[in-house]
Amino acid sequence: MPTKRTTPDFILMIVTFTLLAIGLIMVYSASAIWAEYKFHDSFFFAKRQTLFAGVGIAAMFFIMNINYWTWRTWSKTIIIVCFVLLILVLIPGIGNERNGSRSWIGVGAFSIQPSEFMKLAMIAFLAKFLSERQKLITSFKKGLIPSLGLAFLAFAMIMLQPDLGTGTVMMGTCVVMIFIAGARISHFAFLGLLGVAGFIGLIASAPYRIKRITSFLDPWSDPLVSGFQIIQSLYAIGPGGLFGLGLGQSRQKFFYLPEPQTDFIFAILSEELGFIGGSFILLLFALLLWRGIRIALGAPDLYGSFLAVGIIAMVAIQVMINIGVVTGLMPVTGITLPFLSYGGSSLTLMLMAIGVLLNISRYSRY
Repeated sequence: MPTKRTTPDFILMIVTFTLLAIGLIMVYSASAIWAEYKFHDSFFFAKRQTLFAGVGIAAMFFIMNINYWTWRTWSKTIIIVCFVLLILVLIPGIGNERNGSRSWIGVGAFSIQPSEFMKLAMIAFLAKFLSERQKLITSFKKGLIPSLGLAFLAFAMIMLQPDLGTGTVMMGTCVVMIFIAGARISHFAFLGLLGVAGFIGLIASAPYRIKRITSFLDPWSDPLVSGFQIIQSLYAIGPGGLFGLGLGQSRQKFFYLPEPQTDFIFAILSEELGFIGGSFILLLFALLLWRGIRIALGAPDLYGSFLAVGIIAMVAIQVMINIGVVTGLMPVTGITLPFLSYGGSSLTLMLMAIGVLLNISRYSRY
């Protein structure tokens, strides 16, 4: 267990707080009209997001001061708890259903999304598994299959909700971690073919997923239903131009783009702050990932390296999917943009993950 501790990565911390501050401003800007209409309080979503941010920041600083090996010790317990929560969320009366997905457990006036916390639990557990059995990772039966087995089980349970977006991020993160650990490309190619077949099966099993694919390829073929979100998102990004319409001046948030404060907040940001504002956000994410890679390379042991890799992979995959959806490059999957989109579980989870990364940075050799 590492014991010599230094100061955390302040650049990573500053980037995180910058993204969070921009996110709070944009949540208010994107949601004020809808919040006033639905709750008679234009600050409804902004106040809740500020509360989530406060809880997340407190958790980040607390975790930043806990030796990251603590997650190695408790990884089995944590992942068991997350599996129990994934079971509970499927039980009517316990799990809350929203927009056709039973993904939340209500806690008073608030709710938590267990699938979000499963992502971090899986990273911690898989980092432990890979660090202890790295020499076996080149074996298909003894390394690759056991590594992916638990992840597939969690993915299957998340799909019962269903939540394809979160499940995809989790599986993508696990694949990146296993690949970095040294798994053979030929094994990945074989599993990739099976994965593509399974993904096609998941899409074909639900008509709304087929519509999402067809709308992604040609959103104007069904502009009022399956292609509506993508079209409205592009209508937001296009007029933004180079410098944007101005903060608070979005037109698409006036009931054109559904719930713009969540998955499509980048569209509103691009409309109001333009290409310059959108590029600045992407630059901040690139800087965050660069610092994460430095931390992973400088970690004092394999567990710390795999843990850091898992966290930065999770953030990178989620950013790529969200931006891809908003810009019409990928089908709509329902994924939040880290630190910017409205959502308590997602924001808290991301700040907790940054807390783990900051703790690893306190022991990194770089």
